[in-house]
Amino acid sequence: MLFKQQVLLRQKLFVLGSLAIGSLLYLVARVGSLDRLQPLCPIDGRFGPRSQDEIPLRALQFKRGLLHEFRKGNATKEQIRLHNLAQQLPKAIIIGVRKGGTRALLEMLNLHPAVVKASQEIHFFDNDENYAKGIEWYRKKMPFSYPHQITIEKSPAYFITEEVPERIYKMNSSIKLLIIVREPTTRAISDYTQVLEGKERKNKTYYKFEKLAIDPNTCEVNTKYKAVRTSIYTKHLERWLKYFPIEQFHIVDGDRLITEPLPELQLVEKFLNLPPRISQYNLYFNATRGFYCLRFNIVFNKCLAGSKGRIHPEVDTSVITKLRKFFHPFNQKFYQITGRTFNWP
Repeated sequence: MLFKQQVLLRQKLFVLGSLAIGSLLYLVARVGSLDRLQPLCPIDGRFGPRSQDEIPLRALQFKRGLLHEFRKGNATKEQIRLHNLAQQLPKAIIIGVRKGGTRALLEMLNLHPAVVKASQEIHFFDNDENYAKGIEWYRKKMPFSYPHQITIEKSPAYFITEEVPERIYKMNSSIKLLIIVREPTTRAISDYTQVLEGKERKNKTYYKFEKLAIDPNTCEVNTKYKAVRTSIYTKHLERWLKYFPIEQFHIVDGDRLITEPLPELQLVEKFLNLPPRISQYNLYFNATRGFYCLRFNIVFNKCLAGSKGRIHPEVDTSVITKLRKFFHPFNQKFYQITGRTFNWP
């Protein structure tokens, strides 16, 4: 009889313990939704004196789960007003470069509790049809955020589209602009690889990279090939500098973001005048995927889509050498303009 009572008691304790642990994990997931659990200080003096409406970072972290609900369209106007939320125009834009790591950069910056990201590429400034819809259409594409959060969007086509610098300048002449670059030849091959994969998915054939990158008539680099043109960074940057001073740009090393992301993210935090909040805790190397994944809290982790980190096709070494020689003078000028040097061959 005593033995049966002990068994029943242990079973009850086990059930109660399981319920307690389940409740704790649920609370952790809600409170730390899309963010990590660690002590956070209020926004410091770099943001200037705190206004009456300003929300400290601890509160931003606590309420970030609410933003997810509002993004799903579940909020009423009264709830939006009550929580002092708004769809704000971006204060920073990742303008490029395609296949430089723009998605990885945006997702990693979203680890910061004072950053809110637009989940999709808006293509407002590079698409005439979208641009004709007006700035209010663009603003309504932005996520809900608190007054002192920074909204960031990314559309890599902005960097190479001629009309975009003037259009962004007309919206906000003091906006901060992020450009993430990789070694130009590697970036061009990555660009080709993405297009190739899309063709293969549709059972279509496609030229080899060598045939596209090298003009068969002159045996020189084919500057009409878009993947090559995009990698001439200085050519595009000079067009942007007609509207914005170099101080409004920050250049991110896309190659280093893959292998050693934290120092690059800390530089971006500083550029955006954000208090340092992203730490090594938030980044862990996934050996299976071969790159870093994101840890928002003890419950929620995230890796980039499986399409990231595609295996590049083998390219003739003589073509790679020719491309690197071609890009070299443009790279030197890029270093000079930006004040940042890269270990590109």
